Amino acid sequence: MPLVSPPIAIDRRESGRGGGVHPPEYGGGGENGPGDGSPDYSRRLARARLALTLGLVSISMLFVTVTAVFVFLRHGAFVFDSHAGAYVRQWIQVDLPVRLLLVNTLVLLLSSVTMEMSRRTLAREMALAPVRAIPGIALDRERGVPWLAITVTLGMCFLAGQWAAWQYLQARGFHVSTRTPTPFFYVLTGAHAIHLAGGIIVLLYAGVISLLRHAIEQRRIVTEIASWYWHFMGALWVYIFALLQFGS
Repeated sequence: MPLVSPPIAIDRRESGRGGGVHPPEYGGGGENGPGDGSPDYSRRLARARLALTLGLVSISMLFVTVTAVFVFLRHGAFVFDSHAGAYVRQWIQVDLPVRLLLVNTLVLLLSSVTMEMSRRTLAREMALAPVRAIPGIALDRERGVPWLAITVTLGMCFLAGQWAAWQYLQARGFHVSTRTPTPFFYVLTGAHAIHLAGGIIVLLYAGVISLLRHAIEQRRIVTEIASWYWHFMGALWVYIFALLQFGS
């Protein structure tokens, strides 16, 4: 009589539900493979980068327009003087607080370095996230430097330094309401300060979602976009400072 072997039970437990050893798929490879827990992560990042690019282009156009007016008035601001019977130059040279502005520049450039360190730290954390999720593997979480908080602090110090520069000019008679082209200092530095303050708000938001332990993908996108915006603000300030110092 032939013997019939009993059926063999095959365990088909799904990965990620208690039976497999594969880590959850999240991280950020961008190809919907291992390391891409959020399937639309790469699309969200691409959309955010596109929005940032459009925003930076509009900001650049604003400052290009102001620069064109600045240069035009600098070389063509003549008014007719009835007493002299001739056209005289209306432009008044502004005595800039160069040392203070140099310190502000150094502070902002240093904040750009700390912002980049914050971005790289989060990128490393995102790369190690799938490894930490593997059962049996434990990686010690490093006590990192609070680069983001340092960046926010330096940004606020820069704004405080700009306020001190404005007070310096007002004490010497250069007011916003002065009827000469000299208020361009306030126009250029004020517009830059407003945009930088917007960047600080974004950095504070990034810090809040980090403290609340939001998804790593969301934190990475916010930090990535904020870092590029912050670097742009640093480069824009160097341009404005050079324009005011050597263009007037």
